[in-house]
Amino acid sequence: MKQRIIAIDQSTSATKALVFDESLRQLDRSSREHRQYYPQAGQVEHDAEEIYRNTIAVVSELAGRLDKDADCSIALTNQRETVVVWNRHTGRPVANAIVWQDTRGAEQCRQLREAGHSGMVQEKSGLKIDPNFSASAVSWLLDNVPGTREAAESGDLCMGTVDCWLVWKLTEGRVFATDYTNASRTMLFNIHTMDWDDDLLALFGIPRAMMPALMPCDAVYGETTAEGAFLSPVPIAGVLGDSHGALAGQMCFKAGCGKVTYGTGSSVMVNIGESPLPAPEGLVTSVGFTALGKTFFGFEGNIYSTGATIKWMTDNLSLIGSPAEAETVAREVPDNGGVYLIPAFSGLGAPWWADKARGAIVGMTFNTRRAHIVRAAIESIAFQVKDLIDAMTAGSGMRLEDICADGGPTKNRLLMQLQADLLDTPVVTTEVEDASALGAAVMNGFARGLWHSFDEVSRFRKVTGETRPGDTAAARSVYDGWLAAVRHLIN
Repeated sequence: MKQRIIAIDQSTSATKALVFDESLRQLDRSSREHRQYYPQAGQVEHDAEEIYRNTIAVVSELAGRLDKDADCSIALTNQRETVVVWNRHTGRPVANAIVWQDTRGAEQCRQLREAGHSGMVQEKSGLKIDPNFSASAVSWLLDNVPGTREAAESGDLCMGTVDCWLVWKLTEGRVFATDYTNASRTMLFNIHTMDWDDDLLALFGIPRAMMPALMPCDAVYGETTAEGAFLSPVPIAGVLGDSHGALAGQMCFKAGCGKVTYGTGSSVMVNIGESPLPAPEGLVTSVGFTALGKTFFGFEGNIYSTGATIKWMTDNLSLIGSPAEAETVAREVPDNGGVYLIPAFSGLGAPWWADKARGAIVGMTFNTRRAHIVRAAIESIAFQVKDLIDAMTAGSGMRLEDICADGGPTKNRLLMQLQADLLDTPVVTTEVEDASALGAAVMNGFARGLWHSFDEVSRFRKVTGETRPGDTAAARSVYDGWLAAVRHLIN
């Protein structure tokens, strides 16, 4: 019987679903964007119910086009840290989901750092105290939405990242669980005990009764008909956060293998093996993935705004008609003309961790044209990845042989060349653009016994492009200007 895996990729801007076969070939896809809410400066929200409706819509569309004799299952990968709090009896969220870009928890995080909790939090969770992670957002909801703290302490509320919310909804409330990768991004999970940590929960005032069960990435989570999209229930198998999905989708199964996911934001993650080593300064340690009875950890740094910067130029400034036009416009000028765009719309993430910084365009003169600003926006993506890689390699003594890249911006040849030049390392792209969804499909196959080893699944990896370093000296020169601009902004 034909195997068909529908991998749901629930990202910051849209919900996609992709169909893969038993050889991990992509056969079909569907997508729905969801609305972004900005109630106040620094606040970013999503309607969790809208995300679920879009999930049902894309799954239903693909299910309707599947072969009738296909053996179908669902996998799931998701935007991380974005958190939903809902009533376990009514199934209704108490408020909009608080998105990972949101900084309303910044003041609480500042107070905790000043009170001397940074060492304990990082030692247990592998993370820095920062509003990017889920804990301070949940704490804010309990303190600011009337009645929620009382309901939470009575055991009436559930807390979960988007994977947990969707599994709960898809199984009609029968399964309340998350995977280890998403758990490791909440700042409430102990990467050494592999469990929710009572000290961390107490620090943020979050009752343990709110927390979901913990499961490996390659587990069967439950069954669903997706509200009638399937005539009989199909398994939900394979769940992990999007950056972790990309690590698995790029087949980074060995220590020292790394990837860059270019999305709304971007993540650089390197597999460091089966021990949760302390991260170099400015980075964090997370669960990379759990599969085949093993847990692999990763050094990671996250960039808050990469693809979102290009979307901002399109939607807010109308500098370009669509993100696809960015490279064409940028190539109208030979360089950035001394212009640097620092996309700190909701602060700067690793390795700067400047949550109060705000976006700026510096270096403009009367000669500055639209193309210089567009080029500066593209370059800001490569610069931020360079920031992370330098912190990662300097702190660990590790050198990467190459970087596996995925996401829509990999089609931008200007970006890929600058990235290779800045890193002085080849940038490799593979056949599937949506590596996060592919990684979820990989975990689905492990869960359902389609393959039984990392080597067995690695044979499906198909390299389609390699961008080799060129003018590294010129790239270094323009990067020095970026560093100066960022330091000036922060200081």
